[in-house]
Amino acid sequence: MAEAADFQGTSASPARRWLRRAGTLLAGAPLLAGLLQLPAAGPAQADSSGTVSVSLDSLSPSAPTDGDTVTVSGTVTNNGKQAVTDAHVGLRVGPELTSRSEIDSVARHSDEPQSGTGTEVGDKYEEKFDKLAPGVAEHFTISVPVDKLDLGDDGVYEFDVTLSGQTSAQAWDQVLGIQRTFLPWQQSEADTKTKTSFLWPLISTAHLTAKTGAGELQTPEFLDDELAKELAPGGRLAQMVDLGKDLDVTWVIDPDLLASVDAMAAGNYRLQGADGTSTPGPREHQAIAKQWLAALQKAVAGNEVVALPFGDPDLASLAHNGTSVTGSLSHLKDATDVAAITVKTVLHVTPSTDFAWPVDGAVDPSIMKVATSAGADRVIARSDSLQETGGLPYTPSAARPVGGGTTAVVADARLSTAFEGDLTKAGAATLAVQRFLAQSLALNAQTDKQRSIVVAPQRMPTASQAQAMATALKALQGGTWSQSQDLSAAAKDKPDPGATTRIPPRSAYPSSLRRQELPRAVFDQIARTQDKLDNFRVILSDQSRVVTPFGRAINREMSTSWRGRRGEAVGYRDGVEAWIDDLTEQVKLIDKSETKLSGRSATIPVTVQNNLVQPVGHLVLRLTSTMPTRLKIGGKAYDEQPVEVSGGHSQSVKFTTSANANGRVTVLAQLYTEDGQPYGDAVSFDVKVTEVTPTVMLVIGGGVLLLVLAGFRMYTQRKRAAARRADEDGPGTAGEDTGEPGNPEAPGDRLPEESDSTPGADGPEQPSDPAPDTAPESADPSGTGERVDR
Repeated sequence: MAEAADFQGTSASPARRWLRRAGTLLAGAPLLAGLLQLPAAGPAQADSSGTVSVSLDSLSPSAPTDGDTVTVSGTVTNNGKQAVTDAHVGLRVGPELTSRSEIDSVARHSDEPQSGTGTEVGDKYEEKFDKLAPGVAEHFTISVPVDKLDLGDDGVYEFDVTLSGQTSAQAWDQVLGIQRTFLPWQQSEADTKTKTSFLWPLISTAHLTAKTGAGELQTPEFLDDELAKELAPGGRLAQMVDLGKDLDVTWVIDPDLLASVDAMAAGNYRLQGADGTSTPGPREHQAIAKQWLAALQKAVAGNEVVALPFGDPDLASLAHNGTSVTGSLSHLKDATDVAAITVKTVLHVTPSTDFAWPVDGAVDPSIMKVATSAGADRVIARSDSLQETGGLPYTPSAARPVGGGTTAVVADARLSTAFEGDLTKAGAATLAVQRFLAQSLALNAQTDKQRSIVVAPQRMPTASQAQAMATALKALQGGTWSQSQDLSAAAKDKPDPGATTRIPPRSAYPSSLRRQELPRAVFDQIARTQDKLDNFRVILSDQSRVVTPFGRAINREMSTSWRGRRGEAVGYRDGVEAWIDDLTEQVKLIDKSETKLSGRSATIPVTVQNNLVQPVGHLVLRLTSTMPTRLKIGGKAYDEQPVEVSGGHSQSVKFTTSANANGRVTVLAQLYTEDGQPYGDAVSFDVKVTEVTPTVMLVIGGGVLLLVLAGFRMYTQRKRAAARRADEDGPGTAGEDTGEPGNPEAPGDRLPEESDSTPGADGPEQPSDPAPDTAPESADPSGTGERVDR
């Protein structure tokens, strides 16, 4: 593999120097004493291995040149149970390392005392300690002119810091602790310089939820306040910007991070609470966010900016588990489309969006296919995935045409992984820097052919990792064997004809990465949430208020940052889906109780409630009778009416019904979108029909007729009785002789039926007489036959 290719040519001078140093060591000790000590030296060396730990906290300059003075500092700690006496810290220059694999070997055994260490530089350049007590750490600093190190030709040298001394059990001078590192040595400008592209990633986890406030500004809601901590001075993202501004790097940015910081900079955001409530975000964080954005705008000026798809989607998970779920690839396309707009809006620069970056640069055919499906024609791979099989004796350039107009930009694995792990301790960071520089110089020395090398570090470096990266880059960019180059330039460089272009099969994808992938169930849930969003959006008058925050939240659900955080990922997705459900339920039908109809026809009102702040429409309300033979809606089994409701209001929709028979009928009310999709839950209620039938009408009519006939009979009988009394009195009764013709009759003698108070000619009304069978006719116009609404 070219990744592990060794520089084949070696000069004789390193070997001669090694022999000279060994000869000097032998000449400086009496032969007899050496022979006497040899039998005991072997086991003593083994027994004392690791007795004292040596930490190399700093080495400056990291890559010295002629005239420099190398200064090393660190600490030595006695980890044994016995005190170490006559101790001193010394510097040793080992042999030149002529291949990248030799550098790896030394790094794997960096703290193991071995007999192959070089000779000490000299007594003048050491620091002595009379005694190292158990458990005690002592600090040291040693400076030595580079010309005293006896470095020969340009190359990478093993550079050791040792602690030598004696113990009561082993009373002779011996190496009790060691820290091996590397000293890159390039005296003058190299004839051919490696063109190096270093990616500087600005990526974070998901911080924004799908929730926004109901006001005009749509106040965003954050999961927590962790983003503010990263942006604050000393925070991870603050240091990434502060360190990166002085480096010649390609900025690789997740637009979601910019959108989240921009939302915080607006100053009107809320923080999600554990109980489902939210609280206002601290106002001082607005200033922090604004300051960070301003610093970033200055830092990226003049540098290349690559925008990843919004949310940094997990391409491998999508390729392996998501493509079989309908609509999954459309989310990647949407995330790519919005990326450039977001970066340009926030940073005022036009980014490159034609790069895809799978996790750890691991690729297979399905990942390549998905990565390029959204328009990216350059995929950032890594050399431990796209391994060399052509036997090249050097590491080839990054660009590899892999067919279909796609270029694999292969990052160097050794350089890209140099800053992983815990670098919070100064010793670990120093070793990482020296190893990175050593690998870079060894790579440059492999051939006189100029190459373009890409370094793609971990996506989210810690603050300490970022500091180590910056230290190494400053040394590299100020050194003599490398020159900076943008990522796009590296992708366009002429590829090496001997470099492999074969994408590894799917079976070669690392199992450790596969275990962290998002499963298919994730994409099923994303599809379900998207369906709910599509069904909801069609009823809205202002779709952007919902589509934008939910669309970005769905992008975040596919983020690479969820790897290793399965519980948090589940909680985030469930929260997004629950929120779309809650919003959908704000437009609903009001439950109805039983309705009674006491006639052949009536209207039934159904109420639609809209608790959203915006009007809704494009809805159809359908009312269906489960027994249309008994009760019809609008003359048929069901009827539909369009619905439009203002924000925060309710509207009653009335349906005309007709009953054919008495009894109870269940009626279903259901909202539908205009394309026929059910919206929300249906509401069912019973309608009790109590219609007046023709038989009942005949009975009532017969009763009324009998009453009329009875009254007529009583009337005729009274008329006949009055006539008989008149006949019995005779015609002369009225004019009897009283002595005075024309004498008027006495007042009390008038017949009752002749009284002035008689209401009619037929005589006075009696208490037993029936009341009139009809009311007096009104002069008002007759009614129109009102129907009672239930």
